[in-house]
Amino acid sequence: MSLITDISSQAAKAAKQLALLTTEQKNAVLADMAKGIRESSEAIIRANEADLAAARDNQLSDAMIDRLTLNQARIESMAEGIETIIQLDDPVGARRDMGVRPNGIKISKMRVPLGVVCMIYEARPNVTADAGALCFKSGNGVILRGGKEALASSLEIAKAMHRALEKHNLPAALVSVIPDPDRALLMELMQQKEYIDLIIPRGGEGLINFVTENSTVPVIQHFKGVCHLYIDKAADLDKAMALLLNGKTQRTGVCNALEGLIVHQDIASTFLPKVAAALAERGVKINACKQTVAYFDNAVELSDDEFGEEYLSLEIAVRQVADFNAALAHIDRFGSHHTEVICTEDEAAADLFQRGVDASVVMVNASSRFSDGSALGLGAEIGIATTKLHAYGPMGLESLTTEKFLVNGEGQIRE
Repeated sequence: MSLITDISSQAAKAAKQLALLTTEQKNAVLADMAKGIRESSEAIIRANEADLAAARDNQLSDAMIDRLTLNQARIESMAEGIETIIQLDDPVGARRDMGVRPNGIKISKMRVPLGVVCMIYEARPNVTADAGALCFKSGNGVILRGGKEALASSLEIAKAMHRALEKHNLPAALVSVIPDPDRALLMELMQQKEYIDLIIPRGGEGLINFVTENSTVPVIQHFKGVCHLYIDKAADLDKAMALLLNGKTQRTGVCNALEGLIVHQDIASTFLPKVAAALAERGVKINACKQTVAYFDNAVELSDDEFGEEYLSLEIAVRQVADFNAALAHIDRFGSHHTEVICTEDEAAADLFQRGVDASVVMVNASSRFSDGSALGLGAEIGIATTKLHAYGPMGLESLTTEKFLVNGEGQIRE
């Protein structure tokens, strides 16, 4: 048996044991996982420093290095994320009544774990803790295949989680880290449909395409985060500026950062000069349409088909539109089904935007940076689904379960 098949089969076997635990038992293990991560913070940071040194030697982008970096605050955030999951309702075992059929059989549905979830990710060592805890609470085994950029960090985080599992006499295979980033092993992992129930890739568009094209296991896709802020003609411009600066500059290398600003023509001459000054002060590079390029110093003019980039840096695309429908058309063409925001005081426009925009998260007068599992009350998220399978948007505990039918009768037979 190969290394990958062994890891996969052991995870599937362990998941069956996990499915029998009570919520109280799972929460006790999670508490020890959070404690273990805190106690291992120095070892985790040392491992992360090795990963960062290699990343700099390999000239990874600033966005990738930001995602890779761990410090005391981010480690504490990982532990707090696990503790948040403890407080969340356990979806496993929840039932909903589907009624009684004319022949007297009673129908209900019950939430059950998916089985084994495989995470394939790049420079995000925090995924090890987030995915491990979310899958554990939802009754799933998890196989973690991080990129070589984060391997040392991920293995050290997993060690802390394994100690908690061993303390409660549970198999370490419930949180398995592939110890070798060899691409051939990744290809083999994506063929383990006998043991793995779902693959969730997190990373750049190239990784998502590679997994989608080569996996025989179902894949939840999240290609990129091209998030827009539309400033309506009825916007409060102070709110609009705050949403823009927070969404673009608070943290640039994340998928819920703003990449596009859309401005209604009626307020462009008032708002855009203020935008130009504020973004210049913060060193943001501007790519603008022909109607707005003159408002900015050293802006790059974009043609109508050059929008839709995910910059993941201090860079943004700006476009003026004639009306509300033109804003929706722009988002429909260039958005990525991730997060879209409108700033407006017009309730009708806000309602129409939320109903009409095709994105997994649609916001009114709130920063795009709130588009993640923690901010939306899910606890730590395992990913963001943008392809409308059984999940759409940030994936928390319930998204890691499915439902099975329960049928109760009194001896009925079908004629």
